[in-house]
Amino acid sequence: MPTLEDLRAEVEKLRTDLEERLDSVEDEASLDALRATFLGRKGRISQLFKKLGTLDPSERSEAGQLLNGLKKAANEAVARAKSESRSARLAERLDVERIDMSLPGAYRPLGHVHPLTRVQQEIETIFLRMGFSVATGPEIETEYHNFDALNIPVEHPARADWDTFYIDESTLLRPHTSPVQIRVMEQTEPPVRIICPGRCYRRDTQDATHSPVFHQVELLWVEEGLSLAHLKYVLELFTHEFFGEGYEMLFSGDYFPFTEPSVQVHIKAPGAAHWLEIMGAGMVDPAVLEAVGYDPETYTGFAFGLGIERMAMLKYGIDDIRVFLTNDLRFIRQF
Repeated sequence: MPTLEDLRAEVEKLRTDLEERLDSVEDEASLDALRATFLGRKGRISQLFKKLGTLDPSERSEAGQLLNGLKKAANEAVARAKSESRSARLAERLDVERIDMSLPGAYRPLGHVHPLTRVQQEIETIFLRMGFSVATGPEIETEYHNFDALNIPVEHPARADWDTFYIDESTLLRPHTSPVQIRVMEQTEPPVRIICPGRCYRRDTQDATHSPVFHQVELLWVEEGLSLAHLKYVLELFTHEFFGEGYEMLFSGDYFPFTEPSVQVHIKAPGAAHWLEIMGAGMVDPAVLEAVGYDPETYTGFAFGLGIERMAMLKYGIDDIRVFLTNDLRFIRQF
């Protein structure tokens, strides 16, 4: 029958063997294999625990403490070896991947906001401060939202193939952002206070003042009791915010199918001799309100539309719309 001293000798031999093998371990996989050899369910330490039942009952308590101490020490030794192995590998990796911060960095030029984006954001900010929200819609639109709901008759020149990009008989590339107004009113009860920025398309021959692709911002306010005086007040605020104090504003009569009365809006810079047209505007035609289910006897509204390229050209003194599309950084970086 084995004795406690026999077990003590085996424990010391196993402890020494573990320490020697830990010193020779080269990687974490070998360390895991060593752990299984000594501390696994069928490992060498587990086999020693099976010998407790063969000892004299008076020796079993002390033998148990001895084996538990061995198991604890073995676990701590393996954990310490794993930690040291990971630290060594991390130090090696840091040494290999070290970056010399004294070297000059690679130059990465910053991007620049396009002047059209800058102007659109400025316009949006002005009207957001006035309490309007920004609404958007699809660039491929239905003929109904583009024309019918806006009181534009079938015989109107804008609906002809030579003025509008048709995709099929009933869909087209929107020539203005007015369809967004219709879509919002179809889904919203008054009051409605929105601006509608976005890209538009028309069959224009490109020259210094025309482009088949351009950007527009339209505004719509529908509520009880609105009049042309409210429209003028909003536009005067916008003119002074966008162009600066000292600018004058003038209305002149015009005609648009979707507004009644309709006006052209002109501005004049301080000291200038001539007026410049900047946008069309007017009170929303009752037929448009009826088309979206609003009662024109209860609600009135006004709208206007301006070209972002036109506003940018006036603000920055640009005389050719084509420069916005050249992607010439020498031009873009000026703004």
